[in-house]
Amino acid sequence: MVPEHKNTTSRRKFKHLSAFERGKISALLDQGLTFRAIARELGRHPSTIAREIKRGTTTQLDTNLVAHQRYYPETGQAVYEKNRANCKRQLRIGQVTKFLNWAENKMRDESWSPDVVVGYAQLHRLFKREEMVCAKTLYSYIDRNLLKIRNIDLPLKTRRKPKRSRPPAKRTRGRSIDERPPSAEDRTEFGHWEIDTVQGKKSGDMALLTLTERKTRLHLLLPLRSCCAEEVDKAVKGLTKPLGSLFRQVFKTITADNGTEFSSLDRSSLEIYFSHPYSAWARGTNERHNGLTRRFIPKGKPIKSFSADHIRRAETLVNNLPRKILGYRTPLELFQEELSKLDATVKCFIERVSG
Repeated sequence: MVPEHKNTTSRRKFKHLSAFERGKISALLDQGLTFRAIARELGRHPSTIAREIKRGTTTQLDTNLVAHQRYYPETGQAVYEKNRANCKRQLRIGQVTKFLNWAENKMRDESWSPDVVVGYAQLHRLFKREEMVCAKTLYSYIDRNLLKIRNIDLPLKTRRKPKRSRPPAKRTRGRSIDERPPSAEDRTEFGHWEIDTVQGKKSGDMALLTLTERKTRLHLLLPLRSCCAEEVDKAVKGLTKPLGSLFRQVFKTITADNGTEFSSLDRSSLEIYFSHPYSAWARGTNERHNGLTRRFIPKGKPIKSFSADHIRRAETLVNNLPRKILGYRTPLELFQEELSKLDATVKCFIERVSG
């Protein structure tokens, strides 16, 4: 505890003159008191009284057209209010136009959030400090309709529905998520994935298998002819070809929910764990990235209506989106670093995820 005599923080005692005090100054001047006497009477510094009298003194003509100078409390109050209205910090839009144009393009064309825009620009030093604004100011500009971007254009700035509690189910399809290695839980080790499916129309439509690596946040989108167990197993096995013997080092564990589509995953070559029923939050990384995917593949639209190139581009955009949690680096950057530590033979897989 800091001794009281060493505490250098002092309470601010200064406060602005009130309208009542200005009226009292006028009355004391009429009585012939000096500035210092008025200051002692009000408990103010003489300089405060001198500046106030100078502010509120005006020149008027009497009936004989003789000029007289006199202090008017109303004039002093009016000048004070005008000065206070003009003392706030002015908008810097004119000084940061280049940054704002760049930010608008990123938010509109690549679905970046204001925070990501600012963080990425700072990390890569794209603009000088005085040439840009902070994320809070950028959000403020959007709220005040000062930019072409509106709040409705920001994907996550919406009110979400509250979660409803569900009764716990009694069964899981295999090893529980509670048995997953600690290195997968705390994201200290590369190679631990979360898996799910994204569907369009519920009947007669294609689906997407989504895989998200927990440490780097890399997100894979694999088209499925249908959302069934055989198609899911086939898509996962298809990842073994570009990786070869390194497959088990890149895919150490996979965490799924208890959907029937994951019941046939090959557990002889993969360590599969299942989250607790009705606990989507346990696979939060994958759920979050599925939400990012929905920016490019909206919910309710048939998956088969999107071309393979569109799905590939959606995957590329998600993986090239800088993340605050990654120090404003992209998942693809970090994933490439992790793969480069393993072997040069994974070059073809890097090319596949980099688009």
